Amino acid sequence: MSNKEKFQVKSVAIIGAGAAGAVTAAAFHAEKYYERIRVIERRESAGGTWIYDADPSPAPPIQPGALPKDVDPPLTIPTNLPSTASPSQQERYSQTPIYNSLTTNVPDIAMSFSDRRFAYGPFAPHYIPRQYIENYFSSHKTDSFLVLGTTLEDLSQIPATEPGGVNRWRLTLRRHDSARNVDVWWEEEFDAVVLATGHYSVPYVPYVKGLASYIQTFPNRVVHSKNYRSPLPYTDRKVLVIGNSASGHDLATELTTTASLPVYQSRRSPSRWDGPSPPPGIAWKPTISEFLPSGSILFSDGSLLTDIDTVIYCTGYQPSFPFWNVHANGREFYDYRAGRLINSYWHTFIWDFPTLGIVGLPRALTFRSFEYQAIALARLWAGRNSKGLPNLAKQEEWERERAERTRREGKKFHDVPWGNGETHEWLGGLFEIAGLGTLKGEGMIPPALGADLVWAIENLKKYPEPGKEVGKEGDSEDEWVLVEGGKDLLAYI
Repeated sequence: MSNKEKFQVKSVAIIGAGAAGAVTAAAFHAEKYYERIRVIERRESAGGTWIYDADPSPAPPIQPGALPKDVDPPLTIPTNLPSTASPSQQERYSQTPIYNSLTTNVPDIAMSFSDRRFAYGPFAPHYIPRQYIENYFSSHKTDSFLVLGTTLEDLSQIPATEPGGVNRWRLTLRRHDSARNVDVWWEEEFDAVVLATGHYSVPYVPYVKGLASYIQTFPNRVVHSKNYRSPLPYTDRKVLVIGNSASGHDLATELTTTASLPVYQSRRSPSRWDGPSPPPGIAWKPTISEFLPSGSILFSDGSLLTDIDTVIYCTGYQPSFPFWNVHANGREFYDYRAGRLINSYWHTFIWDFPTLGIVGLPRALTFRSFEYQAIALARLWAGRNSKGLPNLAKQEEWERERAERTRREGKKFHDVPWGNGETHEWLGGLFEIAGLGTLKGEGMIPPALGADLVWAIENLKKYPEPGKEVGKEGDSEDEWVLVEGGKDLLAYI
C-alpha cells in the first residue's frame, strides 16, 4: 500500500459492536487522524455475542450440512434508496448463544484489553463481558460512534475516480422503525471498512445419514445448543448431547441435574478434561452413523438408542457474510467449505482490497488478540505504521502455504495455537506493523505479552483435568483449578 493510498483513508465504518468492534473503535479514535468513525451494530446495545437473549425462540430450522450462504442469504434491497419497506421476516441469526450458567473459558487477563481489566475473575459470568464491552465504549468516548439497531445488508466497492486511487465502499443499511412498523433503508459511503462481526451467529449441524428425514418425522426433537438456556425444559427427558467442546461439556454436565439419567454424550474424540471413564450421570457414545426412520439412533460401534426425547447438537458455528456483494466486488469473500477468508494475509488484511480489514475472526487469544489487530489496522491506514505489509507476492505466498499446511495437518486455517509458538509469531507480526504511537501521544500502544498473562494462560484452566486435584479445599467441581503445563488454549475457546 502506497503512502498516497494510506492518506486517503479518512472515514471508517466498523461493523459490529462486540469486543472486536469496541477495541477497533478505540484504536482508530486514538489515532486522532480519522475524520469520521461509525460502529454499525444490528443489536440494541453493544456487547456482541455476550448479549443475553432470555427467550431465543422460535429456533430457526435445522438444515444438516447447510452452509451460511444457503441458510443466511442476502435480503432483497429496495430500489431508489433511501426507502421504506415492509419489515423483513427473514431469519438473520442475530440472537446469541449465551446460556444462563455460561462463564468465560479463558482467564480474565486474556479476556481483557490491556488498558482495562475485568471486574471479575478469573472466569467471569456471561454478563460481565457484556458490561465490560459497553463500558469500554464509554471509557474511550467512542459510544457516540455507535449506530445501534442497524444491519449492514450490502457492502459494495465504489471504483476509484482517479488513476492510482483506491476504491471506497458503499454500505446499504437497514433499521426497523417500530413506530411505523416499517424497515428503513439507506446508503452511506466510507473510505475503509473493518469487519468485526464475530462468528457465533449461524449454528452448524453436520450432515448425518437420515438426519434430515428424522427432523421432519420428529419435529422439535433435534435442536442446536444456540437455543439452550437452562436444563429445566429437559426435566425427566432422555437427552443425547452431540459434541465434546466446552459447550458440549457444560450442557452434558448441567443436564444431569434435571434430565433422565444417564445423559448420553456423543464424542468424536476425548477432550483434555475427560478422564478414562465418564463423569457420574453421563454415558459416552461414539459418533452417529445414522438416524433411523423408527426414531432410533445408530452409532458407529453398532449400538442403538431407541428412546431419546431430545438431541442437542453442540457442533459450533460458522461465520456468515451475507452482506458481501459478489457481483460488485468481483469475487466471494469467504470460502465456506474450506473455512477461511479468500485473499487474506495474517488473518487481518485483505490483499486485493487494501481498505478492508477484519478483526476477531481467528480462534486465538480472544479479546487481547483483537487489540493487536485493531491497532495494526488503525496505524496502517493512518500512515503511521512502523513496518509495512510485505509485497503482494509475499502475502499470496503466506496464504497459499498456510492453506496447504493446515489442510495437510487437518487443522483449521484461522486457528492460531498457543503451545507451538504460533500465537507469539502472529501477535509479534502485528506488533511490528503497529509500532509505537506518536511523540504527541496519538495512537494506542500494542500490549506486551507479559509474564503474568503468559502464566495465567498456561496454568489456569476452567475445567479440572484427569488426575488433577481441585485448586483449594472446599472448591466444587465446576470451579477453576490450577494445572501444570497446560498449553492447549484452543481447547477452551
